[in-house]
Amino acid sequence: MITKVTWLGHSSFSIQTAGFHLLVDPFFKYNPKSLFSAEDIKADFILVTHGHGDHFGDTVSIAQRTGATVICNAEIGDWLKKKDVKVHSQHLGGGFHHPFGYVKLTLALHGSALPDGSCGGNPAGFLITLKDSGKKVYLAGDTGLFGDMRLIGEEGVELAALPIGDNFTMGPADALRAVKLIQPKVVIPIHYNTFPLIQQDASAWAAEVETQTSSKVKVLAPGESIELA
Repeated sequence: MITKVTWLGHSSFSIQTAGFHLLVDPFFKYNPKSLFSAEDIKADFILVTHGHGDHFGDTVSIAQRTGATVICNAEIGDWLKKKDVKVHSQHLGGGFHHPFGYVKLTLALHGSALPDGSCGGNPAGFLITLKDSGKKVYLAGDTGLFGDMRLIGEEGVELAALPIGDNFTMGPADALRAVKLIQPKVVIPIHYNTFPLIQQDASAWAAEVETQTSSKVKVLAPGESIELA
């Protein structure tokens, strides 16, 4: 079976795998560069890395419309339950076998307050082991560089999505160091060029990564996809 990973801009992804539609950090309505509408997005599961508006985004409206289950940390989960949203809560280091694969929450160095100021718990990344292929996809979320990325890499990562925007997350230099720690077969840069503060040249970063590592970089435009067989 083929898993199709589509970048929707910023840190948002649509992942089609094992007959399910996964949506990651759905940020459309207030995204100044979004090409997509929250009203048209399909989702069986929504994965939320943390509570900031450019990641939590349209989670509530999409989950209420589609009946999707939101996978997130416990604090965000408790907040969502009050909105009559289906939730599966996890926490850092914990994993669970979902119908599409095994999801483990990983460390992320960031914040996580929800848009209304409520506590959003600890930010996270997602390490997904796909049910169909056994391949691992690492979605780092918003994070700075941390040494234990090497431990994530020891899992054998097929595809990694890493922020390169700087200011709020890793910048290009630290994201390059992250690639060296994780050693994914393929890496996608995310969280850049949405706002002036995070303007970056993704093509230049890709060239540097491919010069210094064995990883291949896919610089995607919003709506473009990569397939994992």
